[in-house]
Amino acid sequence: MIKTNSNGNDAAAIDYLTDDPAFVKQLVQKTVQAVLEAEMTDHLGAAKGERTAARVNYRSGYYTRQLHMKVGTIELRVPQSRDGTFSTDVFERYRRSEKALVSTLAEMYVRGVSTRKVGALAEALCGRHFSATTISAMVATLDKELAAFASRRLDDVAMPYVLVDARYEKIHEHGAVRSRAVQIAVGV
Repeated sequence: MIKTNSNGNDAAAIDYLTDDPAFVKQLVQKTVQAVLEAEMTDHLGAAKGERTAARVNYRSGYYTRQLHMKVGTIELRVPQSRDGTFSTDVFERYRRSEKALVSTLAEMYVRGVSTRKVGALAEALCGRHFSATTISAMVATLDKELAAFASRRLDDVAMPYVLVDARYEKIHEHGAVRSRAVQIAVGV
């Protein structure tokens, strides 16, 4: 995983991530898909498979939609409601804020995914506020993707230089604040 330098400057790490089109494309696709699912959950008043009195409609499958952008073409599964009342503004809003979204996603990766950042991102994409439960579900989806990226094998990547260092950070662990070494490895 990429960490900040000893001065706390995240700019180099964010630039590195935004220069990796495969990672950015995958992260953008998963994020926009999570926002679409959250928007549908909010529209229906219930999550997928959930039975509640607040439910106003039901899901009715998906249709595919492609978005062409600088990081490549992403394919999304857009949820549909049974009565056809669900519609999303994500696509138009996303086109207007593509660069900001990519940099926000990279920043979220470098600093750790927070519900506040994901909530702000979802609100910017959809133009409305989502519940804390919905945002937590979206963060869980992103956490899995970011963890997979951070722990991927680098066997196929040729890196003639690897810089290794460590720094100490204060972390919350078992209800107490402790100082722990964070190992930093950067392949060039």
